[in-house]
Amino acid sequence: MSSRITRRRFHKEVAIMGATAAALRGAGVSGAEPVAQMPKIRLGSLEVSRLFIGSNPFFGFSHGNPQASADEMKAYYTPERIMATLDAAADQGITAVWTPCYEHWIELWLKYKERGGRLDAWIAQPDRSPMEKDILAAVRNGAKAIAIQGCHIDDQVTKGRWDVVRGWLELIQSHKLPAGMATHRATTHLEAEERGMPTDFYHQTVYRPDDYVPGGLEESLAVVERLEKPVVAYKVLGAGRIAPADAFPALLKRLRRKDGICVGVFPRKRDEIAENAALMRRLTAPER
Repeated sequence: MSSRITRRRFHKEVAIMGATAAALRGAGVSGAEPVAQMPKIRLGSLEVSRLFIGSNPFFGFSHGNPQASADEMKAYYTPERIMATLDAAADQGITAVWTPCYEHWIELWLKYKERGGRLDAWIAQPDRSPMEKDILAAVRNGAKAIAIQGCHIDDQVTKGRWDVVRGWLELIQSHKLPAGMATHRATTHLEAEERGMPTDFYHQTVYRPDDYVPGGLEESLAVVERLEKPVVAYKVLGAGRIAPADAFPALLKRLRRKDGICVGVFPRKRDEIAENAALMRRLTAPER
């Protein structure tokens, strides 16, 4: 089954957006009045909340998540539900979503903003070749920062092609947007700093997606502690294998106030957005 939302399906479901609130109430996504603000960080010139909404569940990228299969995620996350999820996140003080530059996502994002969607910022994650095409699509369609996806960074670094990575980052910055890069490895960002890569921030996996073992967590956090630029941690729940109540306190003890956390949600049974936001606010209360 394709992970892509077809254009026909998109238009069909956008046509029934009036049912969004009722549908999402039944699915465990809150529609409450906005609550207290999240603590903020800066990705270059962009101010954002420390907690980001990740997008893997939107596209069925389950990575073996015990909560749901890829097909279950894709069936749940219709365009209607994605838009309502973004609004629910905004109501909890979250200001940004981190997602690739797929055509169906861009169409959804533009429609969402046209309809007055409350979430402010799309952090684009180009993940296809030619990379320059994805970067420019993000620039044209309202991304407020861009971070190159980790597999593409890791591939170029393995080949010793730091010049390619530099070119991508310089292209982003030439359009006056904050530029970042991701990795699935522990030491890539340190090497980027040593080589003077033109980055404004980093996107660091804390659990390696090949095994999700605690050793990978410790290696990643030891590196994050050495980076002076903002770092947004991702894969922080090990693709649903670790509860936020266990993961967030341990991570926030190691991250600095300049750093953030990116977490996807699958609120089919409970309001994970509100739960994660409340946990983040409680654990970072002195910052506000």
